[in-house]
Amino acid sequence: MTHGAPKIPGIASPSPALTGRIRVPGDKSISHRALLCGLLADGETTIAGLLESEDIMATANAVRALGGHAERTEDGLWRVTGSGIGCLKTPEAPIDFGNAGTGVRLTLGAIAGHPVTARCDGDGSLRKRPMRRVLDPLTRMGARVDPEGANTLPFALTGTNGPIPITYELPVPSAQVKSAILICGLTSPGTVTVIEKEATRDHTERMLKAFGAAIEITEEAEQRRVISLAGQTRLTGQHVTVPGDPSSSAFSIVAAILVPGSDVTVENVLLNETRTGFLTTLWEMGADITVVNERLSGGEPVGDVHVRASALKGVEIPPERAPSMIDEYPVISVAAAFAEGRTVMHGLAELRVKESDRLAAVSDGLAANGVTHETGPDWLTIEGQGAVEGGGTVQTHLDHRIAMAFLVMGLVSKKPVSVDDAAIIATSYPEFVPDMTALGAKIGLRG
Repeated sequence: MTHGAPKIPGIASPSPALTGRIRVPGDKSISHRALLCGLLADGETTIAGLLESEDIMATANAVRALGGHAERTEDGLWRVTGSGIGCLKTPEAPIDFGNAGTGVRLTLGAIAGHPVTARCDGDGSLRKRPMRRVLDPLTRMGARVDPEGANTLPFALTGTNGPIPITYELPVPSAQVKSAILICGLTSPGTVTVIEKEATRDHTERMLKAFGAAIEITEEAEQRRVISLAGQTRLTGQHVTVPGDPSSSAFSIVAAILVPGSDVTVENVLLNETRTGFLTTLWEMGADITVVNERLSGGEPVGDVHVRASALKGVEIPPERAPSMIDEYPVISVAAAFAEGRTVMHGLAELRVKESDRLAAVSDGLAANGVTHETGPDWLTIEGQGAVEGGGTVQTHLDHRIAMAFLVMGLVSKKPVSVDDAAIIATSYPEFVPDMTALGAKIGLRG
């Protein structure tokens, strides 16, 4: 994986009705976790539907660097053989995580719980993302960072044999920080407890339990959750089927809502309630969305999402919904630009520390295309006019979701919308352009 890969600009033009059925790639969050649980488990783990994006391949490379075996077989399955809890190996070279924020933070948890030293690095975007909030609890558990006090990559992390069992209340909602603590706690001689003031995505808890971890979850009032994990319980290799990524599905869903006459079904979408705040918001805005064929897959709820073109109205999105739709705010902002009336979004501070300052990037993209809006430290207000002029070029800042969101805008705006870099989309959704063009979208690359 290279730093500073060449940019490939993209452009989206007003499109005819989108029609058909697509299946988006496997969920990114679950794919990362399946690989890491496979690394820490005894025996073989097989994974069907693994997202084969750059982010996930970076985590697969980290698994190999730490002593595991991960390969794709001819039948499309991924097979992961780990060395078991407590048996990671010191990598021979620095681990390059590319753009994978989830990958590096979860892997830091695994490293911190083992007596190994690993130097971690990433691309230009990942090097800007804050790591202190995950390093703070891990150092409390006994890990050491070099240089001491580091907040951004690159740095070296030295883990410990027997992490201190801590109780940690998350200062801000973060599934990544929670997951790193729990993964580190797998080798602890006691019980590690994480307290959430607001519930975040629970894929780590579900998967650790499926692999055999002793984990208990207590639901308290006002979304408060207490997660306790008993350390030094062995994990056993499993078969994991990865459902479709709801964050990736959001782009085709919003496009189908906005492009007149559209009728699209997105198959096999993960419907975990910690990930579907964007669907709740779109329903409130008046979207014609029906979930059919609901079922369980690997302990996770999935279904097919049927979408028809709809007229939207502005709404107020409460701050407590942010953890369940944090990655969808860019494309929801695009939807709000075409709605009638004002949309107000609260509790967006987390967007400031994503692949880019995602709130600033959304604001700049809206401005470039003539959308009236105001923004603050953790809020965004969009004045929907039912139509967007378009014609602007959006700076993506190495952020795949900014690129996809504003390409969706170009399918409906009066003038085409360009993004400075569509190559970055491969971070999470390599088939985005072919999938969208198969539905009828007019998206092109300027390679």
